[in-house]
Amino acid sequence: MNDTTSTSPTQSGWSLPAGQPDISGNRPGRSEADLKLWTILVPQVARIGELNGWNKSDVASRIGMAEGTFHGWFSGKYDGRLDNQNEKVERWLASVEEMAGLAATVPVSPGFIHTRTAHEITQTLVFAQMMPDLVTITAAAGTGKTCACRQFAVSRPNVFMVTMSPHTKTVHGMLVELATALSITQHNPAKLVRAVGKRLLNNGGGSLLIVDEAQNLVDSAVDQLRHFVDIYSCGVALVGNEEIYSRFARTTDGPSYAQIRRRIGKRVRLAKPRAEDINALLDAWAVTDPETRKVLTGIGMKDGALGQIDKTLKLATMTAKGAGKQLNAAMIRAAWSNRDVEGM
Repeated sequence: MNDTTSTSPTQSGWSLPAGQPDISGNRPGRSEADLKLWTILVPQVARIGELNGWNKSDVASRIGMAEGTFHGWFSGKYDGRLDNQNEKVERWLASVEEMAGLAATVPVSPGFIHTRTAHEITQTLVFAQMMPDLVTITAAAGTGKTCACRQFAVSRPNVFMVTMSPHTKTVHGMLVELATALSITQHNPAKLVRAVGKRLLNNGGGSLLIVDEAQNLVDSAVDQLRHFVDIYSCGVALVGNEEIYSRFARTTDGPSYAQIRRRIGKRVRLAKPRAEDINALLDAWAVTDPETRKVLTGIGMKDGALGQIDKTLKLATMTAKGAGKQLNAAMIRAAWSNRDVEGM
């Protein structure tokens, strides 16, 4: 065997290999230079794995290397072309370093901002939980409705939040999602409704179920949620886009939805972002220059609202830091143009 490299252990289980690859026999891809590079790469991989809490399987996956191949490479027991595996690892290490450098320039969004819209949503959720009742919350994309609901869910007892998708639009799909959110183990589909209902009821009363992206639900699934309100006395908030409002509004043609519509205790509807909400976000970002605020306000009034401001500010701030300059209106315009989402 070749000389020992090191046996120092690391806190997360990474320890440097006791041996080195065998480069005897003058085989392709196993030269003295390949061995030297291997001895340089191995401790770097161990250090990064340790710093990030990744095990060897995690690192193998991130490198794009088969797990068995990585274990063999790292331990020095890999018998194939060492140069090819060294090259993969070297590219990965370079990308990790690049991403670490970029991460240092990425600004962090402000935390939860108690905007006027967030206040209205919070009051509506309080109403739904206390009554208990069925409420609808519809707002344009990017106005903060999901953020406000999440904040409510993490700050109040007996509040559960689930997000629907086209995959969970049916009654059964929705019930499975609810069971997961409520930590229910029930493999019999016929008993799911009762299991979910009892879980909501057994929280001592005053439970609230927030259903985000509810526009994805089929009518029968929405009716099932209405059933939970009626039978198990829990509040339900249907949160989503304009379709939630329009589907259950009074109409002269199409389905009447009378059974659901008459049970809606309160509605919140916001068709476009409020200027005061935009100002609150800009204040949280510490944007003080009038021209910069003007440009960002214009961006915030487009589709995507506050979300567009946040994304554009992040990109512009990264550019400003990279150039060693103060953020200004020109950088905001350039970032908006660079994002190329005007016609989305």
